[in-house]
Amino acid sequence: MPRILIVDDESGIRSLLSRVLGKRYETREAANGREALNTVGSWPPDIIICDLKMPEMSGLEVLRALQEQKQESLVIVLTAHGTVETAVEAMKLGAFDYLRKPFDVEEVLVVVEKALSVRDLKEEVRTLRKQVQKRNRLDQIIGHSPLMLRAFDLIEQVAPTRSTVLIIGESGTGKELIARALHVHSPRAEKRFVAVNCAAISEELLESELFGHEKGSFTGAISSKVGKFELAHGGTLFLDEISEMSPRLQAKLLRVLQEGEIDKVGGSSPIPVDVRILASTNRNLREEIKNGSFREDLFYRLNVVTITFPPLRERKEDIPLLAEHFCRIYEEENGHPIQKIPEETLRILMRYNWPGNVRELENTIERASILCRNGVLTPDCLPEEILNPVSRPGLEVHVGMSLEEAERTLILETLKACGANRSKAVDLLGISIRTLRNKLTEYRETGVEVP
Repeated sequence: MPRILIVDDESGIRSLLSRVLGKRYETREAANGREALNTVGSWPPDIIICDLKMPEMSGLEVLRALQEQKQESLVIVLTAHGTVETAVEAMKLGAFDYLRKPFDVEEVLVVVEKALSVRDLKEEVRTLRKQVQKRNRLDQIIGHSPLMLRAFDLIEQVAPTRSTVLIIGESGTGKELIARALHVHSPRAEKRFVAVNCAAISEELLESELFGHEKGSFTGAISSKVGKFELAHGGTLFLDEISEMSPRLQAKLLRVLQEGEIDKVGGSSPIPVDVRILASTNRNLREEIKNGSFREDLFYRLNVVTITFPPLRERKEDIPLLAEHFCRIYEEENGHPIQKIPEETLRILMRYNWPGNVRELENTIERASILCRNGVLTPDCLPEEILNPVSRPGLEVHVGMSLEEAERTLILETLKACGANRSKAVDLLGISIRTLRNKLTEYRETGVEVP
């Protein structure tokens, strides 16, 4: 429910407005400017109805104080006959509108409704602006290190082509960012970019997600479904963590690459699709081919062009630039401007090895931007694990321990060391998120406590 704060030194006017507006809105009263400012601090209103002429602190002074505090409440001022000039001055200070005393109750309701409509519109514009900024920043791959400059050159060369691209890099390095950049700079930019995380969906659901299904094709298929291939027709389909795809689905994907058509689950005839496929992995696919979990023919179809995206620890010279970039993003989103990142803070950021890569750095800067004071991102804004990275004790693995026990110990201790962060753990262990999930389920079923 919208909040309205009524500020007037005359109790009769406060009571009248509270009675009229209280039927539709949540209202509070303040007898003077000081009380109003204190209320705003603990109970931010959507609208403030404020008398201009009050003892001690005038309505104009209240407006100036609200401006200094960067309050976003819309202010409607009350003015007596003969003080319209003061009301105009209030409008210059940011007041939304003014009402003359004695006012008509219906007029008050109309002005309040108008103010709330403007508030809703501003909120909608703010939301849209954030969405646009987020979309725009997807194409802002930041870095000036030699490794990054080589990656930029390759992206520029490959983007305009129809070639499939395999993007290799650890979790959190920004593989989807590269995929989006390839799409945005391609002739398909006006069409859809569709991303699918192959590691996050079970094999049965992934088949339906990618290829779609017909009504009644399996239990629970109460209606037909359009798959991601059809949704991406004319555009780009990004298959994230493709190494987690089962061999059976790999065969179906290979057919799409060879024939340019898909077979829906339960469908009777193939459907032609025009889709550029980009894929990513954090695994060594040549090793996966050797152990039989990835098809060699599919690998060569996907690996027309490879873009290897380096982990952040291998391009630490980019950290100051990235930190500055994320500061600009989150000062806008959180309303906390950051004027400076001291050298001491940058030294700490560059000393840390960033197992979670750019994603971890972004999360760190977002947190720090909320905690920092006076516009300076000091070291005390950083989390303890970055300020004081410590080495972990060795694992207790001994002769006579079974391979299964050793594996369980390694997985659980790695998970603890990563603060139960599954993505970090799979990177360190060199396994897939699905494998980790299956192992943890297995451990829970035997009564083992899982972090």
